[in-house]
Amino acid sequence: MSRKVYITGLGIVSSIGMNIEETFESLLAKKSGIKKPKHLTSVHKNDFVLGEIDISIDDLKNRLNIPENEAYSRTSMLGMLAAREAVNNAGIDNINEYKTGLLSASTVGGMDRSELYYRDFLTNDTHNKYIDIHHCGDNTEKIARDLGIKDFTSTISTACSSSINTIMFGARLIKMGILDRVIAGGVDALSKFTLNGFNTLMILDKEHCRPFDETRVGLNLGEGAGFVVIEADDIVNKSGKKPICEVSGYANANDAYHQTASSPDGNGAFMAMTNALKISGLSANDIDYVNVHGTGTNNNDLSEGIALKRLFGDNVPPFSSTKGYTGHTLGAAGAIETIFSALAIQNQVTYPNLNFKNTINDLGISPQTEVDKNSEVKHVLSNSFGFGGNNSTIILSKINNN
Repeated sequence: MSRKVYITGLGIVSSIGMNIEETFESLLAKKSGIKKPKHLTSVHKNDFVLGEIDISIDDLKNRLNIPENEAYSRTSMLGMLAAREAVNNAGIDNINEYKTGLLSASTVGGMDRSELYYRDFLTNDTHNKYIDIHHCGDNTEKIARDLGIKDFTSTISTACSSSINTIMFGARLIKMGILDRVIAGGVDALSKFTLNGFNTLMILDKEHCRPFDETRVGLNLGEGAGFVVIEADDIVNKSGKKPICEVSGYANANDAYHQTASSPDGNGAFMAMTNALKISGLSANDIDYVNVHGTGTNNNDLSEGIALKRLFGDNVPPFSSTKGYTGHTLGAAGAIETIFSALAIQNQVTYPNLNFKNTINDLGISPQTEVDKNSEVKHVLSNSFGFGGNNSTIILSKINNN
């Protein structure tokens, strides 16, 4: 079955906005959400700046009308907010009118709650309800129940490429006729384990991160949720709604180089981008903007930059990392940045790479540093790369009659 896959709805929660409108305003205003954390409990919380969402667990429960005694993780609730917005943004009144699935990604799962009671688990069962919400699948189950989705659910956890892979998997399910519509994306909340773990890896920046800058020293962690509604073209045409853009290409590749490091020649990134272009039917010259993974670590930015030069040669298109806005939101990053890419096409705008000053000596290419409202944006390529060599790329395209 040959079907095109369109994005018809967007939903997002991050440190730069609690919805699409707030988020887009922050992108245009070059407003970063990275600051000292207020809600995270950690002995290291004052050592680092983070992309924390300024809302408490209690406020999340109140906003979502969740009973106080029910066990919900911060991760689940952030995901519910973003998924609800995506469905509403797509104008969906009856979630089960067509065969609809939910694909949700996470790396933290319910750890933000379960880790608080770890010592209690060893001595008593007072907080045992938090054991059941520890795994990543709990987020998916709660979001699916909140939306009323019954046809298909699945959870993907491939490190920081997780949520691009949900969109890719969803697109394949639609193209094969298994589903008509998918709510796809990911969510991760900040946790002690994550902060302490990345600190142990010595890849955190205590100041604001500087992706693709010669002086970069590491990343800023963030939290957030992003979901897109993707639908088959025949369903969209029948409804008469106006889609935002097309999911024209996608690919996942693994260079099997190292548990946490990218290959120095950018093999994984190059393969993912090349294969995504093949699926899209586009050439490298067709890409108008690249939302790079751009974590701000020495290894990632150099490796990704080398891959860009291998793919585009001397004609690397405008590119930028948006992690200077939100921090690295881990399993949610791919979906959040896919949403940024969809907004770029919808509004014909591209974004700056915050905090950049110095070109990487070994690369000789520099990211975009200002908001650009004057360039024509037909095709956007977005990268998300994760530990274990999990490299994923998605390509979004403007629809001809859009």
